[in-house]
Amino acid sequence: MGNVMLAAVAFVGTHFLLSHPLRAPLVARVGATGFLGLYSVVAFATLIWLGLAYRAAPEQPQLWAVGDGLWVVGTLIMLVASVLLLGSLIRNPAMPDPTGATKAVPEARGVFAITRHPMMWAFALWGVVHILVYPEPSNVTVSVAIIVLALVGAHMQDRKKRALQPDFWPEWERRTSYLPFAAIASGRAKLGGFGMHALAGGLVVWLAATWAHIPLSGWPAGIWRWIG
Repeated sequence: MGNVMLAAVAFVGTHFLLSHPLRAPLVARVGATGFLGLYSVVAFATLIWLGLAYRAAPEQPQLWAVGDGLWVVGTLIMLVASVLLLGSLIRNPAMPDPTGATKAVPEARGVFAITRHPMMWAFALWGVVHILVYPEPSNVTVSVAIIVLALVGAHMQDRKKRALQPDFWPEWERRTSYLPFAAIASGRAKLGGFGMHALAGGLVVWLAATWAHIPLSGWPAGIWRWIG
């Protein structure tokens, strides 16, 4: 268990250090390409360490009983997370623009009306669900690491984007919200405008990912717990 915790801290900590305080001095020393290579090696190595530590950790008693009620809640949350994830892949202002062209600030629609960080919240919801339905200590540790990486990373991304895109990001922040549904609740955004890539794509990913638990882990997840 201690190895899992140490690997989780290394995975999250090195990501934040390399993405923010160490990025500029390392780029100045080894160049952008060298930094990208270093970042990839460290991220891959710590992720492998975390995965191996998790697999090697002896299974411990779960922290609470998990019944159908929690599975229903978790299944529905994972559907929302899947829609957020697929919706974030198109027209996402946070994605790098290789052209560097100046963009007009759009109205927040679809998943971006819910939160300006739909991908990060999808990962965080994944972590929450895996804690709910499998509250085994080593799994909780890994899931908390994913949640922290996603939500703290989203906050730090806002700070970086304000500096890099001063003519775009502050206005985008005004029209959207970090917390899900906060912009809708305050009247700054309206719910709607979801594309089929978000709705249909999210549904397909939700069905496929939950089914994949059967061959990968040996037990069903999502609606497959009640089908077949």
